Amino acid sequence: MIEIEELDQGALDRWLGVSNAVRPRDPLTPSMMIDWSSQAESMIWLVATADGVDTATGHGIIGWHADPGVARLEVSVLAPWERHGLGTAVLERLSAWALAGGQSLADGTVDEDDAGSLAWAGRRGFTEVGRDVLLRLDLDGFDRPEADPPEGITITSWADRPDTIGGIYEVACEAYPDIPGRESAAMAPFEKWRDNDLAGASDRPDATFVATAGSEVVGYAKLSLSEALPDTVFHDITGVKRAWRGRGIAGALKRTEIAWAIDGGYAMLKTANEERNAPIRVLNERYGYVVEPGTIRVRGPLTAGS
Repeated sequence: MIEIEELDQGALDRWLGVSNAVRPRDPLTPSMMIDWSSQAESMIWLVATADGVDTATGHGIIGWHADPGVARLEVSVLAPWERHGLGTAVLERLSAWALAGGQSLADGTVDEDDAGSLAWAGRRGFTEVGRDVLLRLDLDGFDRPEADPPEGITITSWADRPDTIGGIYEVACEAYPDIPGRESAAMAPFEKWRDNDLAGASDRPDATFVATAGSEVVGYAKLSLSEALPDTVFHDITGVKRAWRGRGIAGALKRTEIAWAIDGGYAMLKTANEERNAPIRVLNERYGYVVEPGTIRVRGPLTAGS
């Protein structure tokens, strides 16, 4: 018999016991999930049991790094319990929650080497809307680079220049829509963007770097830290104003991030690049980042009651 239970924050260890087993490449912790929920408009965690055993999980997010009207839904099922209807039951429950929250579509992710899960999503009306290539840079023995910015460009941390926050937002307003797949996405108002993108538990002002030309902020790059992977730092975004691209600013920001990670004793840098984002992929590969299996982003209908 399948039972689906909504969990509160105090029971997230149960949720993570299944989710991290299904998705070991991207482990999470309770505090990370609670941090996400504090930034979202709404969030839900579900666990499915079969004969009293936790076998599947799902979570939904509304209003955090998603297009208006689109909920982010994820379903995970332990391998021995696949093809028992658990994933479908969890998806329907998440869909009902999203519909009640005023959403009309759902986004999700599937590992690109997981053909079975991609087929499962396809049978439920989900289609591919983008792919993220994952890359890693092993820092053991890596020569620490100098920032060496172009003439007239200064790079500092946001911690040292908190007054640049408005300029960082101006860069983001140009950079975000230029990421393939995000062309039509509405840019969040300043306060919401700041709270969602710069004020999370994984964000640090000293790991956010700002490129300036005189008093103008012309680019920035941000690293993200993971409580679940304490030896790894993640590239979050690198953005340069359109009028300043092609001058080597992104490369200088990248070198600054690599140097920061080395100085901090981290073992690895990781990043996810949209497959169609050729400039940033070329930049990362230039510094020796190695490609790993990536993820496929899918979008489809909410399926409550189907």
